Amino acid sequence: MSDITKDMTIGEILRTNPNVAPILMEAGMHCLGCPSAQGESLEEAAMVHGIDIDALMQAIEKM
Repeated sequence: MSDITKDMTIGEILRTNPNVAPILMEAGMHCLGCPSAQGESLEEAAMVHGIDIDALMQAIEKM
């Protein structure tokens, strides 16, 4: 899934590939539709939720 980067917002990621939602939910990001998801990068969201961004990116890339 090379078209998804950690600099993209969660909203952008879900518009690019909605199939990423279960991976994000499983990682602990349960508020995919909240306002923060539209303005916060995946890396920022991972930091807020205490998620290892590199491990999350690996899970997304394995899709």
